[in-house]
Amino acid sequence: MSMDGFDGLARHDLAAPPLLWSESSSVVHELFWRNELSGDLAGIAMGRLRSAPIRPKSPRRLLVEAWRIADDFGWAKTYDAEYVALAVLQNCPLLTIDGRLQRTASRVIEVLGPADL
Repeated sequence: MSMDGFDGLARHDLAAPPLLWSESSSVVHELFWRNELSGDLAGIAMGRLRSAPIRPKSPRRLLVEAWRIADDFGWAKTYDAEYVALAVLQNCPLLTIDGRLQRTASRVIEVLGPADL
């Protein structure tokens, strides 16, 4: 059975902070709103987001750890820090395509890009 883009990650237990779904939905909506993404493609993207084999995880210390990490990295916002914090708290690698996040977070955790899989 196809996992709509997640086939290469089938052997991994994927988790993300709850904000993943809000952030992803917001990006898809913005692209649609700007006419950079058709309604059909936006629908496909949202369907794949809803069916993605990723579990939301929100450990009790997530926000506290994200705040600390944002301070340590000199970030004004804590959004990216939540992903790093979850990886720290779960003692697992962070998977990202964001080069800036990869360079910065690699100071405290293992960070993987798609080519590492």
